[in-house]
Amino acid sequence: MHSSIAAKWLPTLTAAAGVLALGCWWFQGTSRPIQARLPGTDRAAAATGGGNAVVQAQGKLILSNGVPAELPGAWPGFRGPNWDAISPETTPLAKAWPSAGPKVLWNIPVGEGFAGASIWKGRVYLMDYDWERQADAFRCLSLANGQEIWRYTYPMKVKRNHGMSRTVPAIAETFAVAIGPKCHVTCLDPLSGSTRWTLDLAREYNTEVPPWYAGQCPLIDGDRVILAPAGDVLMIAVDGLTGKVLWQTPNPRRWQMTHSSVTPLTFQGKKMYVYCASAGVVGVSATDGAILWETPDWKISMANVPSPLPVGDGKLFFSGGYDAGAMMAQLREENGKYRLEILFRLKQAVFGAIQQTPILFQNHIYGVRPDGQFICLDLQGKIVWQSGPANRFGNGPFMLAQGRFYLLNDSGELSLAQASPEAFKTLAKAKMLEGPDAWGPMALAGGRLIIRDMFHMSCLDVSGQ
Repeated sequence: MHSSIAAKWLPTLTAAAGVLALGCWWFQGTSRPIQARLPGTDRAAAATGGGNAVVQAQGKLILSNGVPAELPGAWPGFRGPNWDAISPETTPLAKAWPSAGPKVLWNIPVGEGFAGASIWKGRVYLMDYDWERQADAFRCLSLANGQEIWRYTYPMKVKRNHGMSRTVPAIAETFAVAIGPKCHVTCLDPLSGSTRWTLDLAREYNTEVPPWYAGQCPLIDGDRVILAPAGDVLMIAVDGLTGKVLWQTPNPRRWQMTHSSVTPLTFQGKKMYVYCASAGVVGVSATDGAILWETPDWKISMANVPSPLPVGDGKLFFSGGYDAGAMMAQLREENGKYRLEILFRLKQAVFGAIQQTPILFQNHIYGVRPDGQFICLDLQGKIVWQSGPANRFGNGPFMLAQGRFYLLNDSGELSLAQASPEAFKTLAKAKMLEGPDAWGPMALAGGRLIIRDMFHMSCLDVSGQ
């Protein structure tokens, strides 16, 4: 999937939530002191696994009294059902709000972090961290009221490093997958919470845990889970039900894991997975994991967070912070061989994206630039409009539903804006979270919008009713 400055190195990604009745799980609100964080001062020491045996985390399933909501729709993972941050929501959504904002249906404390939620069959899923018990927690809550249905937890010591959990779970009909801060993968039954399989990427594949912990969100594609350990192997496909590794991609250049997530792409009938690793970008065959192409032309010195954005016809748009700017590239195929050709680059002053992956909508690219402004670009990289100094969103998330953008700024102010290349037009605005650092990706289903800051998660009724 961040830091006032340093957390910009965190992924936009991330999970959270919990139940008020389980007070022992929670931080003591925002009373926990927050210290200033400067670049490099909260950098987590890299952790490398050793040995070849998979370590099954000694987890425990705890059942609670929460009941799933009877609401339609789903947001089953990072960037939604189509991996594009655009909601297919059929529930009519409000076109404006009163000054107080949308109705808050529930608000709960969560473990310190930026982990975003997934929504499926009236349930909210998140990867949380319990500071008091020193344990990762894969949680399932009711979308109706935030009460916990179950949680799967296992001991895991994680030092405070501007938050712990920051990944978004992926949910399918028969399995649900989440990645913990230190690259422990947990796969459960999405209804009962019973264990299907677990995998320790650092132990099994010598994955180096990224600074500020794992931000990669798992990708479910059909019956497979796609992960990028970027250790002894670059990428793997795992059977979602059994945990059997179906194929592995070699990693001859020893590229390492970043905070970016794997993106699916189909080009001229060839399905592949694209990943921004530590020293370049790779395209991998979805059939057998073979490397189809690679390039060192896109890498970010400090932290690679946004995922590649497919923009059609084999074009890929890359963006990042720390003076990386942006790059548009075209995939080419000649005699069965693939290569990536650079079409243009943009300087940071034109566009870049420190944390949040941009959105493609009606042949325009929308995203937040490092100066905090929301930007509309055409596919040639020209600025169509910018939101202006009065409308800055920092490192906050954004998504699109029914022709309108939902944008959350650092301090928890939620804006509704018209999705149009004509101009940036705010339709509504309201302070919905206390902050700080409201960076976790949003989720929307059944007219319910899930948002979070570092310490709390809220469910808002954004339906038009």
